[in-house]
Amino acid sequence: MVSRNSKSSPNGALPFQTGNKLKRQELFIKHKKAKESLKREERFRRKKEEDKDPRLRLERRKRNVPSTIDRKRTWDDFDSDNEDGLGRSVDVERIKKQKPEDVEEDRVHGVDDTVALKDQLSGEDDERDSMVDSSTDIEEDGAEEQETSRTKPPTLTDRATSPTRSTTSTNLSLMPEALAAKFPTLFTQEPRVPKVLKVTTSLNSTLHYEAELLTTLFPNSVYIPRSAHRYGHKYSVREISKFAANRDYTSVIILNEDQKKPHGLDFVHLPDGPMFHFSITNWIEGKKLPGHGRPTNHYPELILNNFRTPLGLLTAHMFRSMFPPLPEFEGRQCVTMHNQRDFIFVRRHRYVFRDKRPTEKILQGPDGKGIKGVEGIRAGLQELGPRFTMKLRRIDKGIQRSSGQEWEWKGKTDR
Repeated sequence: MVSRNSKSSPNGALPFQTGNKLKRQELFIKHKKAKESLKREERFRRKKEEDKDPRLRLERRKRNVPSTIDRKRTWDDFDSDNEDGLGRSVDVERIKKQKPEDVEEDRVHGVDDTVALKDQLSGEDDERDSMVDSSTDIEEDGAEEQETSRTKPPTLTDRATSPTRSTTSTNLSLMPEALAAKFPTLFTQEPRVPKVLKVTTSLNSTLHYEAELLTTLFPNSVYIPRSAHRYGHKYSVREISKFAANRDYTSVIILNEDQKKPHGLDFVHLPDGPMFHFSITNWIEGKKLPGHGRPTNHYPELILNNFRTPLGLLTAHMFRSMFPPLPEFEGRQCVTMHNQRDFIFVRRHRYVFRDKRPTEKILQGPDGKGIKGVEGIRAGLQELGPRFTMKLRRIDKGIQRSSGQEWEWKGKTDR
């Protein structure tokens, strides 16, 4: 029952306003329960209707697309392959998908050589359709493939394909011609196995323990501290890179320090560069993570997410050169580098496959449908660390005497 001192509130959240604090709390709780009950009834009513007609559920999911910052991102118009496009916001995969559509439009408007263009665009589809014509051809081709797979040795890039592709996974097969010509050692079909990554620090650094942690993150790496002793020679990064390149090292990593905390990471791609400068924030070592595990010496799997622009593809290929192309799956370790809003979130996990509990839902693909073959399987993750966030600041040309003299790309001076 509402007191006499309370009055109606047409603009407020509560149906009544009162000067009594306890009465306001009571009214707020009642109002909140009433709203939640209405939402619950609406949710159950919608579920019954969608169970009768599944098309309503599909239409609702198409409409309820979250409006995120990435979806609001505007892309630059960029159609030329002669420029590298490092300073532009361009979705390379979207441009590659639009090119066959442009050719199809030209064919409709009466461009010559329509048959050749059609064969070029749909050659793979025709081959797949021709294989479905007869079952005998399928069996013969399968037998031939088994024989050739036994005789042919596996290459470094042969990996088992996932049952479904993630919506944010990076397509490393995209190689812009301008970037591939400018950085031929990064854009290669057969990546070389990193022999050793030299991890060192800046002069007068105290981050020896953090540098040792990085040697566990990057396989085949060794930590060599830089001495600032009064009688020791203070080697520059260019001298260290030349020394490492003569001994078949593939990369040099420099850990920078600010107030006794990791502040930046510099990656030098040997033998001739380029040099990538990253800033580091939110550094958390593995032993401070709740429920953390201990990493092993197995080669981890590398997951690169959401690297779509020319600058992102260049950075993704640089990270790919840091890890062996063939991981050791018995270790069940994976390193994830997720790019979102130009920040790279670095995580390392150990995964395990287990049986699905009765209360858990089945695995779903990007389309919202269940994945066939894994209905009774779930995956568990255990973070190993370290955990940190990186942001690309500058890409230098080659290996310079003083960093920052000439650069391929330089970011804005923001946080």
